[in-house]
Amino acid sequence: MKKNESISGIMSTELTTVHDGQPVSQLRQIFEEKPIHHVPVVSGEKLIGIVTSNDFMRVSFGEFGNQDGKGLDSILDHTYKMHDIMNQNPVTIPQTATIRDAARLLGSHSFHALPVVDGEKLVGLVTSTDLINFLAEL
Repeated sequence: MKKNESISGIMSTELTTVHDGQPVSQLRQIFEEKPIHHVPVVSGEKLIGIVTSNDFMRVSFGEFGNQDGKGLDSILDHTYKMHDIMNQNPVTIPQTATIRDAARLLGSHSFHALPVVDGEKLVGLVTSTDLINFLAEL
C-alpha cells in the first residue's frame, strides 16, 4: 500500500534554510518573497531548529507592526537573534521513515512540518500539505 512508501517520495529537498548567526530580518525577506511557512535553521548541514511564519509574526508584529520594512528589519536585528525565535527542539523524522510514520507524527501534534534527517543532517522537509497532496492522488 502507498502509505508504507518512503517519505522521500513526498518530501521537499530544495529547502530555504537560515543559519543561527544570520540576522532575523532575513526571515522577513524569506517569508515575504517565498510561498513557504517553515524555515529550518542549520549549522553547516546539521539541523538545530526551525522557524515558522507564525513564530516570526509573533515577534515582528505586536509593538513593531507600524514600521516600514527597513525600520522593522533594524528593530528585529537589534532585538532578537535567530535562536530567540526558533524552535530549538523540533520533532524530526528519519529519511527511512514511511509516509504513514509522517502522517502519525503530524496528526498527533499541533505543528505542520517535519524536518527529515539522516542522522543530524537535514535532508528534507515533509509538511501536512505534502500529505494532503499525496492523499488526493490515491
